Amino acid sequence: MGLPQVNILFETLAASTIQRGERGIVALLLKDTTALGTYEIFSAIDIPTGLSAANKIQIELSLMGGVNAPLKVIVRVGDSATELDWTVGMDWLETVKFDYLAIPDVLPTDLTGIYSWLGEQRTNGKKVKAVLPDASADKEYVINFTTDSIEVAGVTYTNAQYCSRVAGLIAGTPLNISTTFQPLSEVDSVQSYTKAQLDTAVNNGEFVIFHDGEKVKVARGVNSFKTTNADKGASFKKIKIVDILDVIHTDIAKTIADNYIGKYPNSYDNKALILTAIQAYYKQLEADQLLDTDVNTIGIDIDAQRNYLSGLGVDVSKITDDQIKVANTGDQVFLKSSIKVLDAMEDISISVQL
Repeated sequence: MGLPQVNILFETLAASTIQRGERGIVALLLKDTTALGTYEIFSAIDIPTGLSAANKIQIELSLMGGVNAPLKVIVRVGDSATELDWTVGMDWLETVKFDYLAIPDVLPTDLTGIYSWLGEQRTNGKKVKAVLPDASADKEYVINFTTDSIEVAGVTYTNAQYCSRVAGLIAGTPLNISTTFQPLSEVDSVQSYTKAQLDTAVNNGEFVIFHDGEKVKVARGVNSFKTTNADKGASFKKIKIVDILDVIHTDIAKTIADNYIGKYPNSYDNKALILTAIQAYYKQLEADQLLDTDVNTIGIDIDAQRNYLSGLGVDVSKITDDQIKVANTGDQVFLKSSIKVLDAMEDISISVQL
């Protein structure tokens, strides 16, 4: 029968817009010959002295953050023999909390396995994401960083070497704004893009940075997701939107698991306790300007309860919705929610009349 599951499914309705989520912890998987082990890094003084200069730089890049620094950087350092395909490091990551993963030494042949692992984690309720180079995964949880020739203080980095910086940038961006047009003040120059090339890259699900003539900044905060469907619309292409959905899922699932599962009889009155708590949570997100106001709802899923009772052999054809709502559903709780998240201002049109 397995563990009790808290399944919170966010579906994009045809005409609705859903948007973004938050995080804060960057995870790095590194290879080295010394200083093997795992570390929690809160500032540069926590960086292990035995690491190679290149790996120290990777941690420093991730600590730079965006508007804010990330909450922390967790690091696993393995040797080349152990980390042939990063599975050992990913096994460790299953035991720790993090939001964005970067692997500076990742190879193209490693990517498929990493996509699969990330998907499994998210299916199991751990809403993690990764910043990876040239990673056209078509997944909302993979950020495909493709900009190359990144020059910083006379040193040129590849996109793989700068994924740590992007992971920290995203992790340090508050929920009420996006990474779009955020500057990377340390970068002197990057590969050149025309306007058409930038548009093509963004539409292709690529996270790119460019020089606007004065500074280097993010083109648009998008992930690699491209192929929309009935359950996931175009809003799932936005890093901001997916982050908010992930935060809501994590917060609600944890609250239910910690405070409700196994702790209350499954009566309608006790279901109402959950509904009240979630509705109050939505109201706080509205106050924080993460959700739109007065449109976010949570209630009993009448259709799901009707189907459940029918599956038990109950003749539901003559039972009213109100009766279905308060019916005994064993150990099952069926809820249905609708939310609308506020996106950041990104496309502004001004009509000037003379």
